[in-house]
Amino acid sequence: MVKVKKEGIILEPTMLDFESKAVLNPTCVKKGNYLHMFYRAVGKDNVSCIGYCKLKGPLDVVQRCKHPILCPEFNYDRDGLEDPRITYIDKKYYMFYTVYDGKNARVAYAISEDLKNFKKQSVITPDITYDEAEDLFRHSREEHGKLKDLYFFFEAYFKDSVGKDVLLWEKDIILFPKKINGNYALLHRILPDIQVIYFKDFKDLTLHYWKNYLKHLSNFIILSSKHGYESRNVGGGAVPIETNKGWLLIYHAVEDTEDGRIYRASAALLDKKNPLKLIGRLKEPLFSPEEEWERKGDVSNVVFPTGTALFGKKLYIYYGAADTRIAAASVNLKDLLSELLKNK
Repeated sequence: MVKVKKEGIILEPTMLDFESKAVLNPTCVKKGNYLHMFYRAVGKDNVSCIGYCKLKGPLDVVQRCKHPILCPEFNYDRDGLEDPRITYIDKKYYMFYTVYDGKNARVAYAISEDLKNFKKQSVITPDITYDEAEDLFRHSREEHGKLKDLYFFFEAYFKDSVGKDVLLWEKDIILFPKKINGNYALLHRILPDIQVIYFKDFKDLTLHYWKNYLKHLSNFIILSSKHGYESRNVGGGAVPIETNKGWLLIYHAVEDTEDGRIYRASAALLDKKNPLKLIGRLKEPLFSPEEEWERKGDVSNVVFPTGTALFGKKLYIYYGAADTRIAAASVNLKDLLSELLKNK
């Protein structure tokens, strides 16, 4: 396996109200030798906002904002904004984040031209209940024969644990940093897999679009659980990285064990022209919760990779540790790609 170095903790919670309970799951933009980091900040009321800090090089925090960049404003995000992912495309920064209203988890986005002022746009995931989604899942399975039983397990799980009218639970939406065949390509996660959608314009993401898409969902699965450490589900991680070997996808994997769930980081390589074509993936996790600050926290045994930056030959991976703090790990990019190509 490729060698990974744990670089240690980058950010801890502070005494500030908006981030006094936890900081986690950052997204990053590198400009020159500086790294702009946006992260989920959880206050004592358990409501999340988006915080900001600036790093010089990969590890040294030189600036940290005392106020959140984005906060709850509307009914759909009144209980928090979570897990941002940011992509630069078409001369704009698109930040996607999970919005929680106390019952439903959906995804919205905001746009910025300067990384300072973000304008909220809209919720882009569909207002479709799991009851409705079940019918669409069945259509997909009957037509294409590939949708596995876990989709129906999670449909029943959310209806039982949240309520019969709960909307389709959407998280981990990540925009590719380049259009593919003239279309935006957007990763998302309907449990238990990672899927992709293609579209020309954001206004195309109507309810009709989503219903038709879900009827054919099995044709758009990027990554599905394969190995033991992915037994429960896989989900998006950081923005895909374009390399000469393909799109490098850092993602998270969840294993159900007798002692509870374990969240790990892993990697896959996707075809540059067709990300639905998998080139290679790791047979073992890239890294797992091992340090005490990864094993103990608000949610124990979690490393949740959501941001990356390349400094020299090293790829730095930034992640939430035990849902309480932010840490970093590094790996030689060439070695990682070589390992992925061995596992075609």
